[in-house]
Amino acid sequence: MLPDHRTNAYRPDLADASLRDTIKAEKYLEPILRQCLTGILPMLASPSADAKQTSQVKYGEFLDIFEMRDDGFAWAQNRFDRYVGYVPLKDPLGESIAMMSNRIIALRTFVYPEPDMKTPPMDELTLGSFVSVAGKKGDFLELNDGGFVFAKHIASTDAARAPDYIFTAGRMLGTPYLWGGRTPKGIDCSGLVQIALEMAGIDVPRDTDQQCDALAKPLASHWRDYAWHRGDVVFFPGHVGIMTGVDHILHASTHSMDVVVEPLAEVVARNKEVTGVACAADLQKM
Repeated sequence: MLPDHRTNAYRPDLADASLRDTIKAEKYLEPILRQCLTGILPMLASPSADAKQTSQVKYGEFLDIFEMRDDGFAWAQNRFDRYVGYVPLKDPLGESIAMMSNRIIALRTFVYPEPDMKTPPMDELTLGSFVSVAGKKGDFLELNDGGFVFAKHIASTDAARAPDYIFTAGRMLGTPYLWGGRTPKGIDCSGLVQIALEMAGIDVPRDTDQQCDALAKPLASHWRDYAWHRGDVVFFPGHVGIMTGVDHILHASTHSMDVVVEPLAEVVARNKEVTGVACAADLQKM
């Protein structure tokens, strides 16, 4: 069986050099390291402006670039969650790599050209984005690659950790559903689970089936008889959410097209069955 193409960079004509012994390709290349220096960089299924978005790259995340194309796209892999896709080259990709020792803790925050909230913003950063700080001016922190962010919206990586991932997910109630989204500007079901657990220090793959394979166990009983706990991550065919208690689930819903809390029974009725659960007790040990 071939490796998952979503997290392994290979095509018939080109593959990551590290896959030389696994994948047959016409050419193998060592990647070039770059860093995302824009708030949100779309990751697409193909090198086209109207291609389906499969994921996103956040400010500060590192990219392995395997191909710089003449059509204005790069074929890349996000080092954070290993996801592979095409990213537009019109957005900044830094060649000078900065170590990111801080993270954004606000859901969303602006980057200003000056330490003044009245100046027009240059960009917008989102929860969990990695930043490198050059200094402080008044109420703002200056970023190494330019721009200023309100200081209270940034914390050290250790201080940014939020063990209560249910609370983190709850902060995103009302966020619009976005296919391939993984930020509070727009998010899909697996993106919501990924960022909530990520901020708690739990490494989680990008897509629902990958998360299920990595974390879930079969239910010990029918879902109606199961002893649900706050923080249990529930998997359905092509869907995932987090229990807020014994009978309600928080999830990014395509039914309402936003992040909502609703009875588990209603979600089961729409998504047919529960395929597995990652118990809160097990997640808290990770």
